[in-house]
Amino acid sequence: MISNIDRVQVLSEALPYIQQFSGRVMVVKYGGAAMKDPSLSQNVMRDIVLLASMGVRPVVVHGGGPEINIWLEKLGIEPQFLNGLRVTDSATMEVVEMVLVGRVNKKIVELINLEGGSAIGLCGKDGNIIKARSQGREEIGFVGEVSSINTQLLEALINDGHIPVISSVASDDTGQSYNINADTVAGEIAAAMGAEKLLLLTDIAGILRDYHNPDSLIHSLTIAQARELIQQGVVKGGMIPKVQCCVRSLAQGVRATHILDGRVPHCILLEVFTNTGIGTMIY
Repeated sequence: MISNIDRVQVLSEALPYIQQFSGRVMVVKYGGAAMKDPSLSQNVMRDIVLLASMGVRPVVVHGGGPEINIWLEKLGIEPQFLNGLRVTDSATMEVVEMVLVGRVNKKIVELINLEGGSAIGLCGKDGNIIKARSQGREEIGFVGEVSSINTQLLEALINDGHIPVISSVASDDTGQSYNINADTVAGEIAAAMGAEKLLLLTDIAGILRDYHNPDSLIHSLTIAQARELIQQGVVKGGMIPKVQCCVRSLAQGVRATHILDGRVPHCILLEVFTNTGIGTMIY
């Protein structure tokens, strides 16, 4: 049972962080288990609304792979992947856009609003926030990468007290739609907005020295150390693009990046407002 003294101690520990981060942008990439579990999802939304109430300026970027797979199967389209990337032909692209922009995005907006926030749902096409370009690989179809970021609309919404919620669908100069990796989009938006922090929610505790030992969590490391861990094979598989995303955003001016376990309730607050944190910070 938490005593009143414990509660006061928590608030006291958080105060310097609240003062430090007030008025600063934090970009949260939302996905994984935190998106699939209703109770975890509610915790994340509450954390985001609390950040906004404390004067932080949150921006949410999301994916939605499992939901896309469900709808592809309903429509008789078999999901296909190549080296971890969703093969996106014209039919699949239509479903991706329908699900991410029309369903997942609006559900997140609704959840934030239910917690007392004021969320606005967007995709990369709105206000030309994101311009996409092809990766130039025919075998993966309409899987794109970020060509440019326009923060004007996002800044206007944030200044009016809203929380932008962005799905990772964008178009190129011809109007062709592209599906872009949500981690990449979050990193590029964080860099363009000069964010204080980029927080990536995952399904593991963070970067581990031994992925069979959860106690081997690396709490913090520099860009150089992160690159070295990739070369050594400590960072591997699906964690490599997440770490590379963090390194790119740091190189473009983001102050700190965090890889968090979205399965832990209130993981965002635990990482941002406590002395020890719970995930891996790359700085």
